Amino acid sequence: MVKGTTPLGSSYSFVHSGSEKAFAAYQSLVKKYGQFDPAQADIIVALGGDGFLMQSLSRYGPKGQSVYGMNRGTVGFLLNEFRIKDLPERLDQANAIKLYRLSLEAVTNNGRSIRAKAINEISLHRQSIQTAQLAVYVNGVRRLSNLTCDGLLMSTPAGSTAYNLSAGGPIIPLDANLVALTPIAAFRPRQWTGALLHRSVNVDIEVLDPDKRPVAAAADSFEIRDVKKITIDTDRRVPLRLLFDPAQMLQERVLKEQFLEK
Repeated sequence: MVKGTTPLGSSYSFVHSGSEKAFAAYQSLVKKYGQFDPAQADIIVALGGDGFLMQSLSRYGPKGQSVYGMNRGTVGFLLNEFRIKDLPERLDQANAIKLYRLSLEAVTNNGRSIRAKAINEISLHRQSIQTAQLAVYVNGVRRLSNLTCDGLLMSTPAGSTAYNLSAGGPIIPLDANLVALTPIAAFRPRQWTGALLHRSVNVDIEVLDPDKRPVAAAADSFEIRDVKKITIDTDRRVPLRLLFDPAQMLQERVLKEQFLEK
């Protein structure tokens, strides 16, 4: 077998987060299996934590490359167990999950238009001690005239167990065609806890008083300051492929997360 290929012929390449633990794993794997050029590989083996996996998926996924993560971080919710043995066979047997990103277009107070994409969520946050005041439109219809809050986020199914869950949002099964719209510390309307929307929707969020109550937007870890309006929809054109060992399937992890005993 050619180094850096599976028994069925798929080529793979290792990338790492830069941490001591991830780099040590990288060295061991390259020594055992060799290394293929990441730009030419069919599969990217990402060594690190969940954050680095998302970075790798954002970088390589749009090019059609599948990403297989092994946990060399902390939580590792989206990652497979780290083992050096039998990696080519594991890659051949791995199951793929298709993920779709959210697309963001933000208009800043000075009129700049900035675009970004997110695998987990797009969020809005107040930039000062003043609460944010937001108007929310779904498919052009004004649904909330004035949401007074610390922020608001829209989450994909893959991101629903991350920031969305900590903000009180629902966990979404990966095969559900839904996104979650979740408030962050909502003050008014007090009874509004969020909404589940079909992923085909277009959501516009207007910052009502951007000078007195400045707001920042973030697409995963990419932040845009001083926004006055954002538009969010789902990018269905380019699915990203995340690989899991059959015993480590993400659908099962998402299901277990909903039945945790406190």
